[in-house]
Amino acid sequence: MTKTNDPKVGAAQRELHSAFDDLIADLQAARDTIDDPKFFPPAATERVLAEGYRYLAGFVHHGIERAFHEDPDFPAFRNALSMFNKSTIENSDAIYFYSPIDGSKTYRVTGRAEDSGHWRGEPRKASGPTAPQYMIFEVASGPMAGDTGDMRELTPGTRTGFGTLDSSSLRVESDGSFELILGPERPDGYEGDFICTRKPPSRRNPEGGDRLADYVSGRQLFYDWENEEPVHLTIECLDSAGMHPPALTPEKAAANMRRMGGIIRGQMRFWLEFYDVVLNCNQTHEHDGRPYFMPINAYNQPNGASADTGGGMSTNIYAGGIYSLAEDEAFLIEATFTGKPVYTSMHLGNMWGESPDYANHQSSLNDHQMYMGEDGVQRWVVAHNDPGIMNWIDTTGLPMGYLSHRWAYSELPDKENWPTITGKVIRFDEIQDAFPKDQPRVSPAERSDTIRTRQRHVQKRYRVF
Repeated sequence: MTKTNDPKVGAAQRELHSAFDDLIADLQAARDTIDDPKFFPPAATERVLAEGYRYLAGFVHHGIERAFHEDPDFPAFRNALSMFNKSTIENSDAIYFYSPIDGSKTYRVTGRAEDSGHWRGEPRKASGPTAPQYMIFEVASGPMAGDTGDMRELTPGTRTGFGTLDSSSLRVESDGSFELILGPERPDGYEGDFICTRKPPSRRNPEGGDRLADYVSGRQLFYDWENEEPVHLTIECLDSAGMHPPALTPEKAAANMRRMGGIIRGQMRFWLEFYDVVLNCNQTHEHDGRPYFMPINAYNQPNGASADTGGGMSTNIYAGGIYSLAEDEAFLIEATFTGKPVYTSMHLGNMWGESPDYANHQSSLNDHQMYMGEDGVQRWVVAHNDPGIMNWIDTTGLPMGYLSHRWAYSELPDKENWPTITGKVIRFDEIQDAFPKDQPRVSPAERSDTIRTRQRHVQKRYRVF
């Protein structure tokens, strides 16, 4: 440490060195999650270990943005998850976006969507740029799921929801523009889209004062990876627009480093414990009928998003399991649904909860990308090699991984009308006969064209200029 005669500079040096040491200690604690059995890591293989370190690096990327660049007075939308930070068995079709807010202040969210007639039930355009299949805004308080590293954050009341608004009811102007106001009260004379960010004290804590929102978050879900364009969102705090934030101080930088370390350690530990305790993915607990149990080569019953699922999009119905396949095996899946979900999809995840490489592999399929025959049954086959079937899900060589299915409804149907799903292991050479005759076959050249479309879309989805 360079010596200085200025006592304030010396104090800043000592505090920043101490905070950096704390950050490194948290990073080491997060690293231990990769191979210390008490933190429930997946069984080690060369690939599992390599992906574990990538998983950790993704949370470092995430932690830097969260700790140093979250400011509710000068907000900006950021990717909560992305191709660089995958976790939580995330949706390969989604942009996960979020921004910090202060529920006592007022914010304006704006954007402009390409042709969005399908949001209002109109026929989808045959070609040309369109809006994503679905978009939703959700406002809540409490830590982002996993930040604490403590399963107690799943306790009811830890988070408070303040409201949602999805693309089925979003007011869109003729030029595709829209506006959403967030604030503790609706502005005088304002009749547009609005979500209130303040609630009275809870029944559990009547003396606790008003509850205020901390985050606005949401998803953009893509169906047609060739034509759908991401919606670029802006957010401004109307209480501080046109002003500027204070300069960074040593005290603030030190606090940011400590928060960064806590986020990385917490996220690494929380989700592996969640997979073990809630999902029982390691099959180490007696199955007691919990709906979120993840069986091997089978499915749990479809269930809605809740604290027990670690959050999730509030309009989703989820189903999941774990596949475990030998080289010559495949997993055949059949699902049915009623009503008209605005979105359905199937995705894989490795045992860290990262989606496999969905740009360069067909490791996910949504309802637009797959084929469903006249019998109304969704069918997929998970296999290590391409069987020449349109509805093939590529394991990317992972012998074991998560199976994740989503059906999104603007209004959830009655529970007796929720989707149904089953799966079974078959031999690879049985795949062709397991599908109806109308299932499209795909040539290597056609598959290559599909991959090129995926590659271009993922670059477009996460472009930064």
